[in-house]
Amino acid sequence: MRIKTTFIVTLSLAALVLLSSCDGKQQRKASTPAFKTGKVEKKNITLSRKYSATIRGRQDIDVYPQVGGTLQKLCVTEGQKVTKGQTLFIIDQVPFQAALNTAEAAQKAANAGLATAQLTYDSKKKLFDQQVISDVELQTAHNTLLNAKAQVAQADAQVLNARNNLSYTVVKSPANGVVGTLPYRQGALVGSSMPQPLTTVSDNNEMYVYFSITEAQFLQMVRSGESVEQAIAAMPELTLQLVDGSEYEVKGKVETASGVVDRNTGSVQLRAVFANPRHILHSGSTGNIIMPVEFKDVLVIPTAATVQLQDKYRVYLVDKDGIAHGQIISVLPQTNGKEYIVTDGLNGSEEIVWEGAGMVKDGQKVKGEKVKE
Repeated sequence: MRIKTTFIVTLSLAALVLLSSCDGKQQRKASTPAFKTGKVEKKNITLSRKYSATIRGRQDIDVYPQVGGTLQKLCVTEGQKVTKGQTLFIIDQVPFQAALNTAEAAQKAANAGLATAQLTYDSKKKLFDQQVISDVELQTAHNTLLNAKAQVAQADAQVLNARNNLSYTVVKSPANGVVGTLPYRQGALVGSSMPQPLTTVSDNNEMYVYFSITEAQFLQMVRSGESVEQAIAAMPELTLQLVDGSEYEVKGKVETASGVVDRNTGSVQLRAVFANPRHILHSGSTGNIIMPVEFKDVLVIPTAATVQLQDKYRVYLVDKDGIAHGQIISVLPQTNGKEYIVTDGLNGSEEIVWEGAGMVKDGQKVKGEKVKE
């Protein structure tokens, strides 16, 4: 009876060991996770670079008065569209009209003096020809005539100056555009030396957008063409991102590049032009320029294949035995949101974990499901 019981116990233990062994195998089998893998390859890719930008009107002209006086009338309102030569302000004209009247009176007196001097000289000339008077008297009459002509010329200049000053009391728009702020009101004393202009007229049918690129990027751009002008002409269309995050509906084009590198920032300023048919853009606004950049024959991996470690990134190489090995790489900061360009750490022949790199541990065995050859 004791032998039978011992046999049953031994058989039961063996069964438990066998079951435990099977469960362990199933657990080990189940613990090998499946990840999509792929081989790193070179290809062409277009990414976007973003630059801070400032927006200016094609012409932003500060309007200052050329004469001083009391601001008598404002003929426009803020934001009003104006045309070149349109009256914007009128300065008190009374003192300038009086000055013109005085100058014109002096001009008439000078003309009268000239007429008298001319008659005197003509009379002296006849007498001199008849040898009635001496050469000295004739020369004196001639000098008087010259002095009278000079006085007329001076009077003419004073009239012209007075007339110009009177015309300057009517301040006109120097260009087509939109009126800016109006800091001075009727009755204010204004002059050419005041700290703030009467207003600013901005031509916003087309807008200039200024942004800066690094010197290295500028050199790369220049090397792509035979000259700076050809390189600029070959640059792609730009997108303007407005302050609310939306993209402006009209594309722009780089028009010029500064010929001087900023010593403080090591950057080169570019100027792009954007049409503004609906006058959405306003001078003084800010935004971002988004520039597409094409990279040819570069190593490209998906962002899901990386784990970020401060300024470095880690990918997991999968060897022939299915073991994942961590590898530190460097990538360009530009991305399209889905892919990175690898600059260091890979040579293009490796197979890596393509998705879910954050779930992988170094040395872990993974079951690869290739996404591409």
